[in-house]
Amino acid sequence: MPNISDLLEQYLFSSKVRFLAYVQIDTQSDPNSELSPSTEKQKDLGILLVQELQEMGISNAHIDAHGYVYAHLPSNVSKVIPGLCFCAHMDTSPDCSGKDVKPIVHMDYQGQDLVLPDDPSVCIRLVEHPDLGEQIGHDIITASGLTLLGADNKAGVAEIMDAVAFWKSHPDVPHGPISIVFTPDEEIGRGTDHIDIQKINAKYGYTLDGEKRGHLENENFSADGFHIHIEGVSQHPGFAKGRMESAIKIASEIVQSLPKDRLCPESTEDMEGFIHPVQIQGTVETAQIDFILRDFKTEKLSEYGDFLKKLSAKVLRNYPGSSATFTQTEQYRNMHEILKDHPACIDLAIRAMKMAGITPETKSIRGGTDGSRLTFMGLPCPNIFAGEHAFHSKQEWVSVQDMQKATETVIYLAYLFTSSLHS
Repeated sequence: MPNISDLLEQYLFSSKVRFLAYVQIDTQSDPNSELSPSTEKQKDLGILLVQELQEMGISNAHIDAHGYVYAHLPSNVSKVIPGLCFCAHMDTSPDCSGKDVKPIVHMDYQGQDLVLPDDPSVCIRLVEHPDLGEQIGHDIITASGLTLLGADNKAGVAEIMDAVAFWKSHPDVPHGPISIVFTPDEEIGRGTDHIDIQKINAKYGYTLDGEKRGHLENENFSADGFHIHIEGVSQHPGFAKGRMESAIKIASEIVQSLPKDRLCPESTEDMEGFIHPVQIQGTVETAQIDFILRDFKTEKLSEYGDFLKKLSAKVLRNYPGSSATFTQTEQYRNMHEILKDHPACIDLAIRAMKMAGITPETKSIRGGTDGSRLTFMGLPCPNIFAGEHAFHSKQEWVSVQDMQKATETVIYLAYLFTSSLHS
């Protein structure tokens, strides 16, 4: 049995080099596109990843018409054991430009504020990013101040690719069957819409899309969309007295009537849920409001929908000629509902982190991941840290050393899974 710790200590990690190349490829997804992937440019990264995997000797690596990248490493142990899947997403958020990213490596960080040179008004301050205080001596990668960085989730992509490179260069390090999946469109909630679950030969999956070193996320929001369609009464504005009932104004009143000290993102934290309007549009005659509903308790989502119906009815009492219809749509569910029945899936990741010299911390995500939807598709899939910080912003940053620890966690996790305890 090889000493994996010694091998990792001697290993020349490539995640930094890979990451610096990946973030310069624009893969921003588009929520207004009906295509899949939503932007063709996401395939640019997918094609590169397939090329790199094939150059490592993974001849089955391929990208499909929807932009999903699949690759499979056969087991190198004699006994038959189930497989593992490691997953990350290739797209970046529509919330901030991902075009012409210029990554900067701040070597040997010593606690200073990081002023980004292309826009000095963008400053990553230690007081605002306290996790930087745990990065003394690390090499921190940021963008230049004009774009996001893309650590979410190209850090995870690079970490998985580095693990594959390690396995290929150290074939005596035990692992069972490994499935690798890179998805498009996660940032717009479509990361698993066209995934081919039959191509994933695995008992457990792990997304690498988490934040702080040591975080292991086994719980996420349950999520619904909620749509209100308003029918107002249109009249010529010169002759509208006593007749017009503007759907725009009705929609505005509904939004304005939402509570401001609770049930909204601005006033909630930890395990508190919220109702959040994300889009409003319309004319005098018709208007629409789109909300997202979020809570860790799935049953609360129907309560939030009823709350919006009652609030709308109260507003509409002043508009007797107008009406509203409501549509509530399931988006994703709290993966803890499934993962609680698979304790070994979490235990493996905790043990792997400890072997990598990391203190694990089980967390809940105030959001969702591809892993939550994969879990409900039959692949239990918690979320492992990737080292990402300040997502979706020009202040995004990642530590090179944290990326290496994520790769080590993946390698130890695959090794642990070869034991008879989890066969």
